[in-house]
Amino acid sequence: MPSIEYLREWMEKRVDFYNRPDFIATDPIAIPHRFTKRQDIEIAGFWTAVLAWGRRSLIIRKAEELLRRMDNAPHDFILHHTERDKKRLSDFVHRTFQEVDALYFLDFLQYHYRAHDTLERAFVYGEDAEWSARAALEHFHRYFFSLPQAPQRTRKHVPTPARGSTCKRLNMFLRWMVRRDDRGVDFGLWTRIAPSRLVIPLDVHVERVARRLGLLRRKSLDWKAVEEVTEICRKLFPDDPAVCDFALFGAGVLERDG
Repeated sequence: MPSIEYLREWMEKRVDFYNRPDFIATDPIAIPHRFTKRQDIEIAGFWTAVLAWGRRSLIIRKAEELLRRMDNAPHDFILHHTERDKKRLSDFVHRTFQEVDALYFLDFLQYHYRAHDTLERAFVYGEDAEWSARAALEHFHRYFFSLPQAPQRTRKHVPTPARGSTCKRLNMFLRWMVRRDDRGVDFGLWTRIAPSRLVIPLDVHVERVARRLGLLRRKSLDWKAVEEVTEICRKLFPDDPAVCDFALFGAGVLERDG
């Protein structure tokens, strides 16, 4: 593995290049950036993150379609929709995400927002100082599927570290909501979760670059691999390890040499 000094310089250069609004338009984070109301940003971000597999242009298009079906006012739609309104989502499909999944997401979000004014509450538990990404995501998975009508098939769309998943899309969503800086990309809306506790959203693009840099030696792409990469990123940026996602993902997707 290269020296810490080399890795920090490598990361800082790419973070500075990719962590700026110029790249928002072609990234799924563009969708929540279209809203100003806190709850709309959360809901648009959460649903976009869940749909974030495949080409980024397709992800953006499907998220736009979904939000149009909710009149581009997702919080109001979730709180006040009728049974008739649900028909707007009846034929929504994105790859394996189908009508039954969309309708359960609608049920859960209505259940949650009728009791809480922020989705952050679904990702926190116990004392804030004890927060960890693994425990939070396991807690969220249990909570999300706690309603009696939860379909078994929908579980594949909300992963959990308990089953070894990297939970890439949920960790990406947490980065969007929690990280705070002045660059205009991540929102920093949530204050109960410390940015220092976030982990790297690990997918095949990030994995490829992490292995080339010597950040990842574990063969399996699983939760332990997430922890392995994050451990080194935390050494580089103790207060903000997830900032490395800009460098690793940017290099993996946009730089020909990775």
